Amino acid sequence: MLSAMFPDSFACEYGLGWFRTRVCASHLRSRCAMPQYSSPTGRPVPRRLTFGFILITVAIDSMGIGLVMPVMPDLIRGLRGSGLSEAAVWGGALASSYAVMQFLFGPCLGNLSDRFGRRPVLLVSLVVMGFDYVVMGFTGSIWILLAARVLGGIAAATHATALAYMADVSKPEEKAQNFGLVGAAFGVGFVLGPLLGGLLSELGPRAPFFAAAILAFANAVFGFLILPESLIRENRRAFSWSRANPFGALRHVGSIPGTGPLLLVFFLHNVAFFVYPSIWSYFTQERFHWDAFMVGMSLAAVGIAMAAVQGGLIRVIVPRLGEHRTVYTGLGLSCFAFAAYAFVRDGWTVFVLIPLTSMGLVAGPVLQGILSRATADDSQGELQGVLAAIAAIATILSPPAMTLTFGYFTREAADIYLPGAPFLLALSIELAALAVFVSGYLRWRRSA
Repeated sequence: MLSAMFPDSFACEYGLGWFRTRVCASHLRSRCAMPQYSSPTGRPVPRRLTFGFILITVAIDSMGIGLVMPVMPDLIRGLRGSGLSEAAVWGGALASSYAVMQFLFGPCLGNLSDRFGRRPVLLVSLVVMGFDYVVMGFTGSIWILLAARVLGGIAAATHATALAYMADVSKPEEKAQNFGLVGAAFGVGFVLGPLLGGLLSELGPRAPFFAAAILAFANAVFGFLILPESLIRENRRAFSWSRANPFGALRHVGSIPGTGPLLLVFFLHNVAFFVYPSIWSYFTQERFHWDAFMVGMSLAAVGIAMAAVQGGLIRVIVPRLGEHRTVYTGLGLSCFAFAAYAFVRDGWTVFVLIPLTSMGLVAGPVLQGILSRATADDSQGELQGVLAAIAAIATILSPPAMTLTFGYFTREAADIYLPGAPFLLALSIELAALAVFVSGYLRWRRSA
């Protein structure tokens, strides 16, 4: 149980039954006393401005992802001279290589941010990502494209480090909601990214890559000018190679009593949800014959719904339902959405299902908030690196599984033609996540 961390404490109920925690008064006071941060010019930075910059950073980062998604099928087919089914398999390989690097280097960068601060990790990551997009925009080889994705995966600590930054400047009771704000910012970026990607696709499949590079470089300059460091020196710790590798970091975080089931649910939920970025472009082109513009419009609609749910609705749901019921709701709605997408036949139905799809995202920030409260202040970067590594493992496994399933059920010789088959696979994985969560909660109820 998480309560074992603080034996001399008063009870502080956080609403998730099985994952309740007790927090000592002195520890809680130290976390609630938010330090005053200064910009690189030495001037104090209001907390709201700090929040604003992090949210803008995440939004711009997700814009870069959304910009290239509508054109990726056309780019791969142009490089390989192949059909959509083979392009989907290559797309899965590119996504997996990116995720492997995130898994291997995410905890390392998280530990570096615990040692040297969030600011340098954020800025260097943005610069490297900018160069990565430039290389992808110019390359004429699928293998160079693959190498660029490897480099991009190494540098892709922006989201995890942004979450660690948010943890630094958030009070304990605010963390789930503020992590939801980060998810909302990601959704806003997804609104703008696919819209621009769909429009820029008229200039060719490479134009969005150069736009993403410009955004990354511009954001790095902006951060260099105004971003304050959030990790005070008293909360920094020495860099440790034993905790910088993903296995050591995962072992350390997993040793916190009661976190094992949460980490497993977080992993399974990510595997299932990654069906959307893995096959969305291919699925909508195959099922509805959409072009890059329509794919971009649908992704923009997803972004709007994500922003509404994680930026606003989650702040209503969590206080009213409690954390454990919020997780139940998110996982259950995800299962329903996966089942619906598997057999959808009309394109307009997709836009009806998108709000339901986004409701499933409420589970993630709640899980992150509970884990963040259970982790010491000097290890928030490590925790976010571990969560990034877990998400990376999910994205290593999910894209090839989803794209191979799509390719198998859409090839000419397929015994059963079913473009929605990957959603059935995602449904089975999400049901497993729900079963783990329910099992853990019932164990707590019997022992209470």
